Amino acid sequence: MSVPRSVALERTLYTLTAPVLAAAPNLYADSPVNTVVQLAGAAGIGGWILAAKGDESGAGRKILRWSPLVFAAAVDVAAKNTIGWGPWCMDALLAAGWAAAGAIVLPFSRHARRHHRPALAAAAPAPQLQPLPEPSPAQPDDGADQFTRQVRWLWENRGMPGRTLVVTATPHPGMPNDLSLLLRASEAGRPISGLTEDVVAAAFAVDVTDVRIEEVARQYGREGGPGWKEVHVTPDANERRHKDPTDHEWWADRIGATGGPVPGSEFVKKVRDRGRRVTHYIARVPDELGEPRVNQHGLAAALKTKYDEGRLFVTVDGNQVLVSLWDSSPLAQIFPATRELLTPDKDGRWVTGYLGNGQPARNRVYTDRGAAHGIFVAPSGGGKTQLMGLHVAADALFGAVVWLAAEAPDEKAATLGGYTDRYGVGALYMIRLLRVLDALMEIRGEMPWEDGRVYDWDPSVPGCPYRMLSAYLDEFLSAARNGDYGAEIMDLAERVSIKGRKYGIGLKVAGQSIYVQDGFTQLLCENLRENCIPVVLKVAPKKVADMFKALGISPENTPDPLPRSFSPAEAGRIERVMRGEPEPPANSNTGGAGWIVEAKQPEVLRTLFMDFKAGLDDYFPDTIATLTDHEIRELEARDLWFDWTEPPRPGEFGPEPDDEDGDDDAPKKGGGKRRGGGGKSAPRRDAVTSPRQALEAIKNLSGV
Repeated sequence: MSVPRSVALERTLYTLTAPVLAAAPNLYADSPVNTVVQLAGAAGIGGWILAAKGDESGAGRKILRWSPLVFAAAVDVAAKNTIGWGPWCMDALLAAGWAAAGAIVLPFSRHARRHHRPALAAAAPAPQLQPLPEPSPAQPDDGADQFTRQVRWLWENRGMPGRTLVVTATPHPGMPNDLSLLLRASEAGRPISGLTEDVVAAAFAVDVTDVRIEEVARQYGREGGPGWKEVHVTPDANERRHKDPTDHEWWADRIGATGGPVPGSEFVKKVRDRGRRVTHYIARVPDELGEPRVNQHGLAAALKTKYDEGRLFVTVDGNQVLVSLWDSSPLAQIFPATRELLTPDKDGRWVTGYLGNGQPARNRVYTDRGAAHGIFVAPSGGGKTQLMGLHVAADALFGAVVWLAAEAPDEKAATLGGYTDRYGVGALYMIRLLRVLDALMEIRGEMPWEDGRVYDWDPSVPGCPYRMLSAYLDEFLSAARNGDYGAEIMDLAERVSIKGRKYGIGLKVAGQSIYVQDGFTQLLCENLRENCIPVVLKVAPKKVADMFKALGISPENTPDPLPRSFSPAEAGRIERVMRGEPEPPANSNTGGAGWIVEAKQPEVLRTLFMDFKAGLDDYFPDTIATLTDHEIRELEARDLWFDWTEPPRPGEFGPEPDDEDGDDDAPKKGGGKRRGGGGKSAPRRDAVTSPRQALEAIKNLSGV
């Protein structure tokens, strides 16, 4: 690169003078060269003093101008007072350093010019257009700055888009091609109507997406309204936003934009929980937009995951949205059950599992209405017995009496039955259990408390004469379809669901369905639902809508089905296809995953895991609670307290036939009066599940 002639000449002079400065004091101590150099240095010092005392500006420039003379004298004096050339040839080194410093700083050639200001590390200049033109007749000179006048010239050459005039133009710092324009209509009193992003983009030769037009509010000293517009042209900022956006920009462009997964939402903050390996995004929606609308599939795509991986969970609280993105699905984890988690607190709540957002999911052993009922729904292998075991342990740790009746033998249910007061299998066992519950409501309703009065059961009031009782009915619908006992099982369950809570009796029903069309009565379903926190584990996708409809969940709050596996798909499928290799087996890790329905919207959860193979002793108290002696005596008096696994007793389910051949007019098993309670209800039309029941129903209707 070429340099000015004065600079080259000065550098040559320094190079030629340096050997003289080093050699003169050593070869000729009294040489006149030394005297001249020292006099020049004294003159330089005088120049320093005058520059420092002067009132004019530019003192630093003057000091730099005299610096070579002063430093040359210093080198000469040092060389004259050293022995020989000094240690390590110091005289030559000092002279060479003086020449190099002068060549770099160049005080005479650069600093002798009063108005010269070197631009060291200057910022990138704003976009320079063409040389400054003459003022336009369309817009007389109003003293605008040079940048505004250049933009006006360009604007007028582009045909004054939208018939507007440039009032001011402001460059954006650090963005050479970005600027903002304040425009007004060229005709006073006329609105700006033809100004669009397209015409502005064409005028500046940028993309339409780089142009934003805004309204101008009226300010003090400046007009506003439809005759004014503010235009932002930001190609550099948009390019940076596309390549390296901030969190706020990324959310606004990908998620909060119109048509985005959470339209209208505004980013608040991002929080990383390294210990739990989850990232939380918090956003809000303006109050005027109402409750946030979330498209979880679109949100998963924006966050570079898939909805069915189980890593993304959304929590809506008023107008705020919490998006939790886990490194790996929490629903695929194992959460071991412990006695501490299963022990109810003072409000009767205990931990059933953990929600997808990491919060503990809690159920309860009682409510403010009395003993809590329960609904457990899951397909075969979905973790229903595990869930039932958690509830049995929580009730036992609360001190309740626990009974368990299963419709069919089951290994885990049998193991669980060893920790209950009573356990049995079959519809016969279940109907006997329900008859006792029906009788206990009458018995407990007459038992006086410590103050001699009778109250509805309340765990917070002292002096209760009996314990809470929880009865678990596994595969209830199958038992309710039994040809001999099904109708009465349904009647008794419905009656206990209505009144049992007032007497500390909770009915916990487990099965694969709660559909009314499958045998549930509407009243039973409503009573259980309103007095419990239902848990629905993984069900078939086509049944999800009907399942939650039966639980009273509105269509907009019905969740999407859970995936078949929470493990991410293994990479390399294309290579496996090309090699003709089979796909790896899917990890069936959805057992115990489902929904808990405490409020109007189901929440995804993973239940705690009870290790049946290792034994259940650590989950249960040392003693098993039983009924009081008074209750047992009253049940014995009603002929209801015995071994419920016995075959049907004579007369237990109605009068026996008088002869061996039987009588067509004699009451059949399941009809007539039963001991210890009122007469059996007539079979329900919606509970008829066998030809025998249909025949009995016809006889009852016809009076035969």
